[in-house]
Amino acid sequence: MKARPQTIQIFLPDGNPRGVRIAEITNRTVKAILFPRNQFEYVLTRNELSNVGFYFLFGESEVGKSLVYIGEAEDCAVRLSQHHRKKDFWNYGIVIISKINAFTKTHVKYLEHVAIKTTQDVNRWQLENGVNTTMPFVTESMEADMLDCFETTKVLLSTLGFPLFDSISRDNNRVSHDIYKMKSKEAFAEGNLIDDGFVVYKGSKAVKDTLPSCHKYMIDLRNKLIDSGTLSLDGNVYVFTEDYIFSSPSTAGGVVSGRPTNGWKTWKNMNGKTLDEIKRENLV
Repeated sequence: MKARPQTIQIFLPDGNPRGVRIAEITNRTVKAILFPRNQFEYVLTRNELSNVGFYFLFGESEVGKSLVYIGEAEDCAVRLSQHHRKKDFWNYGIVIISKINAFTKTHVKYLEHVAIKTTQDVNRWQLENGVNTTMPFVTESMEADMLDCFETTKVLLSTLGFPLFDSISRDNNRVSHDIYKMKSKEAFAEGNLIDDGFVVYKGSKAVKDTLPSCHKYMIDLRNKLIDSGTLSLDGNVYVFTEDYIFSSPSTAGGVVSGRPTNGWKTWKNMNGKTLDEIKRENLV
């Protein structure tokens, strides 16, 4: 779905901007209920969760990507209570329900299947689900309605801080001058400035060894990427096995070059202009 202006309403039922948040696009039929895990007891007192829906559990990993578990239930409160007792990794949950109580078991099984497949394809979060789901039979008209609900879900999750389905792949960038390149010894990397930071694309190469001047946090991050398999040794370089988002162009450049670097000056587009010239100097 093409991006377009939309109005999203976020309701804070207990007045806490970091607590339970209920989000909806005003002219759509689904809504999202986000809750931090420490507010689970409170969110169970609300009737939104005692409904047919599908849900997401988000957590962090010590090594590699953040984690997500995707599920569905006829009574989300009951199912999430089971996960609260048995699953340790998650810190936040988001439940998607119909505002008009239109979801059936078939609807949410279909939406769960699409959500899992899209998560695998986009590959921004590590999926915690043990097995793949099977797509239930739905009519052509029902499928159209559910895909519309899924597009709304994508927007709501991203608005709430979990861009699970927002692709960062180079294939998603059709404008070549928005691709930035960096070379350092044997290393050659390509990336782009995105909403979440700076993404270095799969296939990029980083130097094998760091210089003594390299900051400890960069060395630690490189080691984390090596341990998780995101960086794989290939001769005299490390190769990015997947797209990876760094917090800034300089952190991305430092990991690639193995030394401190001003990424705004070292990442250049196909015309040789730096990221600084394209994104900052022209605004002054």
